[in-house]
Amino acid sequence: MKKLFAASLVLLCSLVMAQVTLPTQRLRGTVKSFDGSTLVLAERSGETVTLALAENFGVNEVLAIEPAAIKPGSYVGAAAVPAADGTLRALEVLVFPEAARGSGEGHSPWDLQPGSTMTNATVAELAASPQGRRLTLRYKDGEKTVVVPENVPIVTFKPGDKSLIVPGANVIVFAQVREGKPTALRALAGRGSFAPPM
Repeated sequence: MKKLFAASLVLLCSLVMAQVTLPTQRLRGTVKSFDGSTLVLAERSGETVTLALAENFGVNEVLAIEPAAIKPGSYVGAAAVPAADGTLRALEVLVFPEAARGSGEGHSPWDLQPGSTMTNATVAELAASPQGRRLTLRYKDGEKTVVVPENVPIVTFKPGDKSLIVPGANVIVFAQVREGKPTALRALAGRGSFAPPM
């Protein structure tokens, strides 16, 4: 009986660990349908993905803001690609709300396009340059220089709700496989035809 209990405990711990370490995926695409419990997404790969909703499924609205919102001391997320001079060229910049300061701090690969990275950090310095605004982004373990060309999208987000998840809406969905089913944990959504650029 003790052996059976021990084996069951090991199995339970393994299942818990598997649940904790399941990878989260970012799915980018357009809502095909949403009935409040199932989300059908036309993913940018061309695949149609059907997702259940997590119990705590949440929505944030992504909206465009003026470049002047990027200031010294702002906490930002910059998706970028390497430039020939060793700096990074921004593809988009997200200015985090103050309540989200510190989210995902650091520099890591990103899946916006091949070779892209994401730097979540504080703007330590900001200067004009011929190529665009030049940001020195400082995070716990280092810093990066990111040049933000004039035409790059600058966005922020705010709390939203499921009313944004309508057919045709552009979304980024964070999803995991839970109990064998692809499950949406949360979504970033644009209003109308606006597409979250991250």
